[in-house]
Parts: sequence; structure tokens; C-alpha cells
Amino acid sequence: MSFPLLTATAALPAIGAIATAAVPAARRTAAKWLALAVSLATLVLAGIVFARFEPGGDRYQLTESHAWIKDFGVRYELGVDGIGVALLALTALLIPFVILAGWHDADPLETNSSRWRPTQGFFALILMVEAMVILSFVATDVFLFYILFEAMLIPMYFLIGGFGDRAHAGSDENAAAQRSYAAVKFLLYNLAGGLIMLAAVIGLYVVAGSFSLSEIAEARANGSLDMATSTERWLFLGFFFAFAVKAPLWPLHTWLPNAMGEATTPVAVLITAVVDKVGTFAMLRFCLQLFPEASKWATPVIIVLALISIVYGALLAVGQRDIKRLIAYASISHFGFIVLGIFAMTSQGQSGATLYMVNHGLSTAALMLVAGFLITRRGSRLIADYGGVQKVAPVLAGTFLIGGLATLSLPGLAPFVSEFLVLVGVFSAYPVAGIIATVGIVLAALYVLVLYQRTMTGPVREGIGGMPDLKVRELAVALPLIALLIFLGVFPKPVTDVVNPAVQHTMHDVQKKDPQPEVEAAK
Repeated sequence: MSFPLLTATAALPAIGAIATAAVPAARRTAAKWLALAVSLATLVLAGIVFARFEPGGDRYQLTESHAWIKDFGVRYELGVDGIGVALLALTALLIPFVILAGWHDADPLETNSSRWRPTQGFFALILMVEAMVILSFVATDVFLFYILFEAMLIPMYFLIGGFGDRAHAGSDENAAAQRSYAAVKFLLYNLAGGLIMLAAVIGLYVVAGSFSLSEIAEARANGSLDMATSTERWLFLGFFFAFAVKAPLWPLHTWLPNAMGEATTPVAVLITAVVDKVGTFAMLRFCLQLFPEASKWATPVIIVLALISIVYGALLAVGQRDIKRLIAYASISHFGFIVLGIFAMTSQGQSGATLYMVNHGLSTAALMLVAGFLITRRGSRLIADYGGVQKVAPVLAGTFLIGGLATLSLPGLAPFVSEFLVLVGVFSAYPVAGIIATVGIVLAALYVLVLYQRTMTGPVREGIGGMPDLKVRELAVALPLIALLIFLGVFPKPVTDVVNPAVQHTMHDVQKKDPQPEVEAAK
């Protein structure tokens, strides 16, 4: 039996989470270093997975398959395609930065305080989320994916509700209630989506007799599986609803600003740059692959919802007074672009959407983590409490600017390539939708530049004058992310070469071809 590389990549952070949680209470620093070491080792394994993946090879590679629950036909079945391997690598890459950025977020608020914050638990939960997300990107059994899809909500609930934003800590009497509200809202929204998906998963098994993606695809190919049109549409809606909540897509988005606003900054990055990607990834892997006809049937409505998300999220970002909520609404707008690219049903749109998932993870992590360093220094998330930061902390201001420019998809930075591909794919199939989507680009420039102007330029406000610049640990977080944004902005080929063959498989699933440009014959 070959070495189970995918299992090892997911098992390492899970085992690391247990080991981190077991570190004695007084050894908080040891727990941090252990969690960081485990995340770096996981990154090495993810790098091996990425290196061993052959873009021109089989659709699913490094496969593993073992009987799990025989009576119900459930198998522990793994396999990675080009889209999954790109997101697996993104997850493994971001977790070390999340851990470094949150190095002191779970420390006691006061020396010898009786309100001891469980540092070990904080980092153990982060590693557990990493393990579940990685497994969800490689699970090819629908029931196994559902278990992971739901199980990751538990550690995320405790990370949001148990570890609040330090900008509120000790100063806001309602901080605990706000965190609790945000955590419960996150859990209820996603549980509701998951329960509807569970009904669809059971329905799929009744119709197909299997949870295996490969078996269902083979049954479709040889004609032994013929779903009724109405059945396929209902099952599609059950899956899509759960993924639209996770993504999140308007109007199922309202949990995200609360969760990101009340969580610590690293946990906010974990939510939007890692966990939410499971929703958009699953649209490609499950909705389009399992229910191709229903996906095409629902496309017009989904495109409208995606356009609303783009414009609505951007408009609300423009009007925000809270830095973290501004970034949250910007992410809603960006997820609208991703969903739009997926359901444009063109190779450029889907390649751009997948690349957008990767680049959005990098750009949001860079902007949010640097914003978190800023908020920690000032103790406030309100934009009005800042001004003139670039005069006293130029490196912080510079990294914040680059993260913001990446968020607005400036040419030369990674998100530009993905946004351009999405728009090319959308314009070729739905020109009117492409025109409306460009409104989001204009608004992105507005909210990013206004945010930078109000926080970083102008006279130095009270409380800003003594602000220190980025320290070594913070530079170790910000600079690699910025370097990656620049590198993938000028040379996205390492990712597109892996993603494009997987996109062609998806296009074949839905039996769609790229629209051909109309060229008038020369007279």
C-alpha cells in the first residue's frame, strides 16, 4: 500500500491539536511553539502533495479508499484534483501566519489574572479547523464531506465566542454578549444550511445508491443513473443552499460581518480566507459535478444573486466606520465575483473563480492581519480614531496599503489576474452581468482608498503619536504574504497550470463549451 499522503496531511494538524491542548497550563509559550511547528510541518506535507500532483494526469490523484460504514455504503474515500490541491496548499500556507499573528491573542489579560484565557485551547482549535478543512478539500465521498462540513463548525464556534477581539476586551460591558451573539448566529446559519444539505445527501443516496463521486460519475457515464429532472433540481437546491450560507452569498451573508467583527483578527482571517472557501469549492465539486442539468437551470438566478452580493457588499463596505466590518463586507463582494465566475459556465470564469479563491485568501489575510496589528496598538476598530499613521509607522502603513491595493485588484498584484479572468468569462457569456459586476471594481477602489486616507494620512491624531512600527514577528507575517501577492500578480502560471485541467473536467460535466467570438467576414 502506498503512503497515505492525503490522510497524513490532515492527520498531522489533528494530532497536533490534541498535543497542543495537552500542554500543561503554565507552559503557554511551549504550546504556541508546538502549534507553529505542527503548522509548518503540515505546510511541508502540503507542498509534497502539490509537487506530486500531475496536472495532466487523472482527475483525482493520490487516492485512498477504505470501507467505513459498510451497511450504508459510506467509505473513507480521498482524492485531490487541481482545484482541491490549490486550496489545500492555500490552507496549509495561511495557518502558520494565523498562528504567528495570534501569538498573544489568548494570553491572560492581566499578569496573574484569575481570568486565565486558555492559550492551549486557542491554538489547538485552529489546528483542528485546519485538519477538517484540508480533509474537506480531498474528500470524494459525499457523506464524509458532509461530516467534515458540519464538524468544522464546532471549533469555529468556540474560537468566535470564546476568544473576543481585544479592541473590546476590558472596556465594553457588552463584549461577551456580542461575541456570544456572533458565535450563535454563525452556528445557527451554518447548521440550518447543513441540515438541509443532510436531507439532500440522503436523497442522493436513495437515487444513486452510493455516496462515492467516482461511482456516481461512472453510473452517469454508462447511463445506469438517470435522475428525474425535478429530483435533480431539489437535490441541487439542498446542496447549493448549504454552500451559499458557507460562502456566504446574499441574502444568506448576515452572519459574516458579526463573526469577523467580534472574533480575534486571526480567527477572522480563518473564517473568510480558509473556512468560507469550502462553500465555493463545494459548488464546483458537488453542485456542478453531481447535478449538471440543475446547475444550468439555476444559473440565471444564481448570477443575479452573485451580482447583488458584489454591489451590495461593496456599497456597505463604503459606508462602514469599523475597519474589520469593512473588510467583511468587502469579502462578501469578492465572494460574489467567485460565484459569478463559477456559474458563468466558461473555462475562463471558472479558472478565474478558483484563482480568485486563492488570491482572495492571500489578499484578505494580508489586509486583515495588518489591520489587526494596527487595532491592537490603538485599541479601537473605529476608522475615526486613526489618522497620520504613516508618519509614525511607515512600514505598517506601507504593508496596509499593499494589502488594500490587492483587495481592489490593482494590476500587478495577484487578485487582478483572477478578477480579470472572471470578467472575461462572464462578458463572453453574459455581457450585461459583466457590465454590472464592474460596478463592484469601482466601489472597491473607493472603500479601500478612503480607508487608507482616513487611517494613514493627514495629521497625527491623539493616541497615534507613540505608535510603534511593525516588529519582527509581525513582519514575518506581513512580508511573505505581500511577496506572494506580487509574485502571483506577475506570474500566476504555477496555480493556473494546476487549476485549468480540473476546470476542463468540470466544463465536461456540465456539457458546456466556451462561447465563440463572432467575427464578421471581411468584405
